[in-house]
Parts: sequence; C-alpha cells; structure tokens
Amino acid sequence: MDTTWQTLQNWIAGQNGWEWLAMALAIAYLWLIIKERIEAWYCAFLSTAIYTAIFWQVSLLMESLLNIYYMAMAIYGWWQWRHGGQDEQGVAVHTWPWQRHLAWLLLIAAVTTISGWWLSNNTEAARPYVDSFTTWAAVFTTYLVAQKVLANWLYWIVINSVSVWLYLDRDLYPTSILFIWYIGMSVVGYYRWRSVLAQQNQYKTPMEAA
Repeated sequence: MDTTWQTLQNWIAGQNGWEWLAMALAIAYLWLIIKERIEAWYCAFLSTAIYTAIFWQVSLLMESLLNIYYMAMAIYGWWQWRHGGQDEQGVAVHTWPWQRHLAWLLLIAAVTTISGWWLSNNTEAARPYVDSFTTWAAVFTTYLVAQKVLANWLYWIVINSVSVWLYLDRDLYPTSILFIWYIGMSVVGYYRWRSVLAQQNQYKTPMEAA
C-alpha cells in the first residue's frame, strides 16, 4: 500500500500532475464562462500558462503557441466582460450574420493550409495540418467567447471533437478526457447563452430590437 501511494505521489509530482492541474483550472474556466462569471478569465490565464509548457514538451508547437495567445486573450476577455460594450458595463450575448461567419471560415481554411504546409516542411511538428486547424479555429473562436457571440459554442463542438483525436494521438490522456467533457459542456453553454439572449431580447425596447 505504501509503495502504491508513493508511486501515485511521484506521478502527480511529474508532468502528469501539472497536466491534471491545468485540466482542473480549464474545467473551472469553462463552467464559469457558461455562467458568465468574470472569474473564468483568471482560471484561463493560469491553465493556459501550464499548457504552453506541456504542449511544447510533446512537440505540438502550434498548440503551445496557441496557449500563449490564450493567455493574452484571458486578459482581453476579462477587460471586455468588465468594461466592454456600448455602455462600458461589459459585453452582452449577441449573434453575428452568417456572411461574417462565412468570411472567417474561409480565412481559417486558408491559414490552416499555409501553416500546415510550412510546419510539415520546416519542423518536426506532429500532425501539422490537424494541429494547425485546431489552432487557428480556436484563435478565432476564443475571440468570439470574449465578445460573447452565441455561435462560439457551435465552433467549440467541432474544434474539441478534433482535439480529442489529436491528444489521444500524443498520449495526453487526461487532456483527451477534458476535451470530451468540453464537447458536452459546449452543448450546455450554447443552450444557456441562447436562453440569456432570448431574455435580453424580451426586455429590449422597440428601438433596440429594431
């Protein structure tokens, strides 16, 4: 029993321990985002700082760079939720027209192709095209979260599904479990934010609704 406990302690103290901590902070982040709590961005900053180092160690270079971006977006998201919006009281849940989404999707496809080709020819990055897709799609979608665009949850369902496969391929099992959970919570987040949007529209004046 003592040997088993010592083995567990040693395992937690290694990289897997850091991965589990990052995972716990990421879970807290997503739950607080669904609840529209600004504390989510503190959890995001700490979690992504840890993941930056972890992904670099396993040669997911784009994922590592992505998490540096996430750290910056944690600061941006905090600012938008605290001081953004027309009245500077924080942004509200809203939608984008489909034409704007289409333009961004085409841009994601283009930069994914370019960066995937560059990584495959100039680095030893693992799964360069898949890594590039999850990176650039997440860059865009994180911006949507900071702006409280409802469709962000639909984008995350796709991104997280692809990420599960990518992390399993790299033997990052705790993170794979996390992203499976993310898929389910993205569905929950979509329906909760849609409900919030419906309530906002209900209390708008006729001029605001126009």
